[in-house]
Parts: sequence; structure tokens; C-alpha cells
Amino acid sequence: MKVIVLYYSRGGTTKRIAELLADFVKEEKVDVDIADTENFQVDKLLDYDGIIIGSPTYYGSLAASVKNLFDQSVAFHGKLDGKVGAAFSTSANLAGGNETTALSILEAMLIHGMIIQGDFKGDHYGSVAVGKVDYRAEQNCKRQAQRFVALLNSIKS
Repeated sequence: MKVIVLYYSRGGTTKRIAELLADFVKEEKVDVDIADTENFQVDKLLDYDGIIIGSPTYYGSLAASVKNLFDQSVAFHGKLDGKVGAAFSTSANLAGGNETTALSILEAMLIHGMIIQGDFKGDHYGSVAVGKVDYRAEQNCKRQAQRFVALLNSIKS
């Protein structure tokens, strides 16, 4: 199995969350790549069993670079069906739009037919960081990565 963690980050916080998620997925004995959406060729999404995408929150939604990735992915509509997806986001403020940003990512994944798993505790829609990556955010990344890989294993076995 192979997973990609994609992100856009201007200030470094979203990149840090991506790195944590990638490290925790790796700890679960799964091959993982990490890439910035600015330097990623959308057709490469087809090479992965699992796709985790994150964005900073801009005006309650995802960054243009992440939106552009999804816009380009229309060329592969139907070909991501059955892949496991997850989201993460960052914002500068509490109630700064993390959930709406994560939901925007998840909506696009659902339209592709991807399989999404929420979380009944912690960060329900995906890992988030507010202002900086703190212990709480790091623990939620670890939980998200473990649950993501467990779902991936249950589907791919």
C-alpha cells in the first residue's frame, strides 16, 4: 500500500502537520510520500491507495493551490473511486474555519467516490492546528494516521 500526504503551506504550520501525519503513517509500516500541491502532478494521485490532503484556512475555505489540484483532478473523475481519503487544516484563530476547510477537501474526495472516515472524538473531520502545532494537534495527527491506516488495511486486505 502507498499513501500520499499533500499540502499547501505558506507559513509552515500546514507543512508541519503534513510531516507529522506522514511520519505517523510510516510508523504503521505503510509507504508514504509527502508533497506540496504546488509541485505535484495531479495524475500521480492514481498511484496511491490513500490520499491525505491539507490546507491552511483562507476565508473559511481551502487555499487556491489545493482547490486547483481538485479542479485538475476532474480529468480523472471516477478513477479515484474506492481510494481512502482524509483531510487536515490549519488556521490562525480558534473558530477560524478549520472545519469548513476540512469539509471542503472531504466534499471533493466524496465526489471522487473516495472512502472517508470521521472521528467520534478529537478532531472530527481531520487534524487541525490553531496558530501553531501543539501537543493536542500532534496527538490528533497520530490518532488520525493510525485510524487512516487501519481503514486502508481493512479495505485493501
